[in-house]
Amino acid sequence: MASEILVPTPTRDADTLSRPAFAMPAGACDSHVHVFGPVDRYPHVAQPHYTLPEGPAPMLERMTRGLGLARFAIVQPSFYGTDNSCMLDALDELGGRARGVAMVEDSVDDETLQAMHQRGVRALRLDLFLRAQWPIAQIVDYIQRSAERVRPFGWHLQFYTPGTVVRDLIPAMPDIASDFVIDHMGYMLESDGLTRTDFYRLIAAVAGGSGWMKLSGPYRIAKDGNYARLLPYAQAIVDALPERTIWGSDWPHIPNGQMDTGALLNLLGEWVPDEARRNRLLSDNPARLYDFQP
Repeated sequence: MASEILVPTPTRDADTLSRPAFAMPAGACDSHVHVFGPVDRYPHVAQPHYTLPEGPAPMLERMTRGLGLARFAIVQPSFYGTDNSCMLDALDELGGRARGVAMVEDSVDDETLQAMHQRGVRALRLDLFLRAQWPIAQIVDYIQRSAERVRPFGWHLQFYTPGTVVRDLIPAMPDIASDFVIDHMGYMLESDGLTRTDFYRLIAAVAGGSGWMKLSGPYRIAKDGNYARLLPYAQAIVDALPERTIWGSDWPHIPNGQMDTGALLNLLGEWVPDEARRNRLLSDNPARLYDFQP
């Protein structure tokens, strides 16, 4: 049932992860991770979709260092809603190798956003799953208002959205007034009625505007584990957006904490065999997007 609360499995130990099958570039970045803390310190939303996962900052740091990932972007999970305390505390703890992606209420003031910027936040995550039943015009207005809010800080928007909403947003994408990132390769599930034609329309719209694509969450698209069938999609993204593609692991892989993050990283060796291109999306592109300092 859709209302069932998932129970994440324990997160796999970093020492057991597959190691990179290719040379990792300096400044390699995991552009999609989450952090979770003790429930008595960081309360969750009233009706979370899952129970507390195992994903504290020290465990994240062990995973990234073990895989040669010098940097990472901590994305605010729906588990905490717009209370960014856990993510912000992790930024304070982990320092300059980390950046944050926050979720906020429409009523947030500039002083709060500026304080987040000082602590390392560089983007707003828009939960369009939560707003999927809105009329598309209302979603577009929400996106444009969010773009105006982040403009003074040089932030981008990150879309957490079902593929059906992604498809319906395609006509509006060239006019979005800030950089924006679409998670999980567009989340265009065939089971939701989305087609290869929809995907290529999406890539053209993103390339024609200020959008970015994230190679992340392959197990959320190929739910049967057949990642080979994602190869043409991943290559189409990189071909169309060589300077606006990034990679993320989606650690700690809710609800399957035992997933091998190293094996997910190694998919890039098949999807992006050209070393220069692969280094660009692992290092150069995220450095520019997240404002990492040399």
